[in-house]
Amino acid sequence: MTTDEIIRTFLDHYHRHGHQDAPESSLVPPSGDPVLFTTSGMHPLTPYLLGRPHPGGRRLANVQRCLRTTDLDEVGDSTHLTVFQMLGSWSLGDYDIATSLRWGYDLLTGGFGIPMGRLHATVFGGGSGEGPDDTARDTWTGLGVPVEALGEDNWWSNGPTGPCGPDSEIFVWTGDGPPTGTPTTDARWVEVWNHVQMRYHRHPDGRLTPLPVSSIDTGMGLERLEMVLRGDRSVFTGDGLRRWVDEVGNWDLHGTDLRVVSDHLRSAVVVLGDGVRPGNTGRGYVLRRLLRRALTVLWRDDPARSLDELPPELYAETLRRFRQTSGPGTLPGGQPVDVGSLRATLLDEERRFRGLLRRGRPLVDRVRARGPLSERDYHWLHDTHGLPRDLVDGLLADAS
Repeated sequence: MTTDEIIRTFLDHYHRHGHQDAPESSLVPPSGDPVLFTTSGMHPLTPYLLGRPHPGGRRLANVQRCLRTTDLDEVGDSTHLTVFQMLGSWSLGDYDIATSLRWGYDLLTGGFGIPMGRLHATVFGGGSGEGPDDTARDTWTGLGVPVEALGEDNWWSNGPTGPCGPDSEIFVWTGDGPPTGTPTTDARWVEVWNHVQMRYHRHPDGRLTPLPVSSIDTGMGLERLEMVLRGDRSVFTGDGLRRWVDEVGNWDLHGTDLRVVSDHLRSAVVVLGDGVRPGNTGRGYVLRRLLRRALTVLWRDDPARSLDELPPELYAETLRRFRQTSGPGTLPGGQPVDVGSLRATLLDEERRFRGLLRRGRPLVDRVRARGPLSERDYHWLHDTHGLPRDLVDGLLADAS
């Protein structure tokens, strides 16, 4: 299946079960939200999970673009991405976890054709004063899917405070031959879907209080599901990333370097598509960090390489895949994203970074000649010369 076909199959499945489309949100949360970026499909729905009625009703589904800075250090392996798409479904005080799991099973085995024998589930086995999730366990057992009961690994929260509750994760066997072991003993079991029971609100002091209604929130990564359906071992072979890998590969990058540059440049395009511009703080700094990490890897062997060599069609295709070509949720006011302006921003940031490296390298070398850098040295390089710590560390690594 193509990614477009996967999305249509997912949404059609939930439409048949009475779900309405929830509007997709920008990567940039609304004013007043303390989070830098939309991190999951449930993030824009948090007020409704806390009890506010949703104008679309109690059954919702959508596809949402997401960004997780917590995964930055893991990007470079075969399955983690900075920006990705999340297929989500919600029951806002409507059906229960047993119904959600049965419908999920039907979609995976019927809609997507995954053999039941390649599925494995995990459920919350109890802990921190909460009992085991017997309903989820019994549902999986009744469907004939092997199930493993775990502790905190099956307790979901979107942060230190807010809605949370027990979850059930669904894994697909990606190894050769018959499945062996369990998700906790064999890494060839890949998680594709999480069904969360939003039962509680966690307060800053750690207390859990029941939510006004118990809801179901499910999230399934599109790129990872596509990988599983293709029978691949890497998300970088899929529709949304293969063109980036091909173009970046023309610079003779391989392995982790190829994946990091492909991921970071694609992510930067999507962030730019939602109106963020490079800066020294907040969202702008995350974007700048993505670009500079990609350029640092790109220039390691050949400083003459330039983003100017990437075709504009690559940017346009990415914006289309993330539904940023026009309409609400892209730039302020809903105006279309201009590929030429976006490309110019990337090249301007590249030019700025070249200049910073040219000025910064002799400064770092001079300070380093006196011995290991102290915290005072880092502060001086940053406050006086605009060299952030991660860039200084990169220059030190290049020199060693």
